[in-house]
Amino acid sequence: MPVNILAIESSCDETAAAVIQNGKILSNVIASQQEHNQYGGVVPELASRVHVQKIIPVVHEALLKADITTNKLSAIAFTAGPGLIGSLMVGSSFAKAMAMALNVPVIGVHHMQAHIHAHFISNSIPAFPFLCLTVSGGHTQIVLVKGYLEMKIVGETIDDAAGEAFDKTAKLLKLPYPGGPLIDRYAKLGNANAFDFPEPKIKDFDFSFSGLKTSILYFLKEKEKENKNFIQERLNDICASVQSRIVSILLNKLKRAAEEFEIKEIALAGGVSSNSLLRNEAQKIADKKGWNLYLPMYEFCTDNAAMIASVAYHKYLENKFDTLSIAPQPRIVW
Repeated sequence: MPVNILAIESSCDETAAAVIQNGKILSNVIASQQEHNQYGGVVPELASRVHVQKIIPVVHEALLKADITTNKLSAIAFTAGPGLIGSLMVGSSFAKAMAMALNVPVIGVHHMQAHIHAHFISNSIPAFPFLCLTVSGGHTQIVLVKGYLEMKIVGETIDDAAGEAFDKTAKLLKLPYPGGPLIDRYAKLGNANAFDFPEPKIKDFDFSFSGLKTSILYFLKEKEKENKNFIQERLNDICASVQSRIVSILLNKLKRAAEEFEIKEIALAGGVSSNSLLRNEAQKIADKKGWNLYLPMYEFCTDNAAMIASVAYHKYLENKFDTLSIAPQPRIVW
């Protein structure tokens, strides 16, 4: 009998469902929430309410596209954390109720482990062990991946994430939400050497972006005192300079980690891994250092249920099931 797993992702503002059969993704449906654009960021209470509205249609579409009926499901998986607690509760409650009704196991999945699994649903799969720079709006980590379920964080942010630095900078520049992709777009038209922003001195392989965010804030305030149209006139150069610094912070740490662990299998994952400069600069380093660099398909960079399904499938193979008492956690350790 084939192993069919329905996976649900609801950690933030995407309601997603996917079906995996024997390790192959049959469907991957994502409903993004546009309701937050007017607020300049995700409103947690609003996000959870929209998840309630969208989860049934999204799950129905995922099963329909996969041509799988509920009586053929082997297990139900869901994002257990980290994420917004209200959003996580919608996905976990739905998954557990469905699993109970179908009398199948339930599988909780760590969201950041799932981002790494974006590489296991593509044609080019890294060889173990490999290092993965996992960069999203809420997390920045360097992970040593020794197996499908054997992972160890060797470095992570001690405060803010790289994705947050992008989004908060965009907000300071009065760009609409989500601002990260817009910074990437405007940066292509600017001079990355126009302005110099500091690189934090953090020990080992950990990251920090709070100081950079503060530096950008005061820089813009001072410049606007001199010229109230400064942001409008130098938008491209500001975006290019900020993006260049964020990328250099990320890749300088990744280079050190690769040297320390003597690993040439290197991967990027998470929403920020879709950033064009990060991809291009990582490839330049890979060519110079002899890395085998793996970049996830764009559709699997941002939050999606296919990556949740991949983790769940490998947990299923090892009989790593959860009980219905499992509760979602906004912060969850590996």
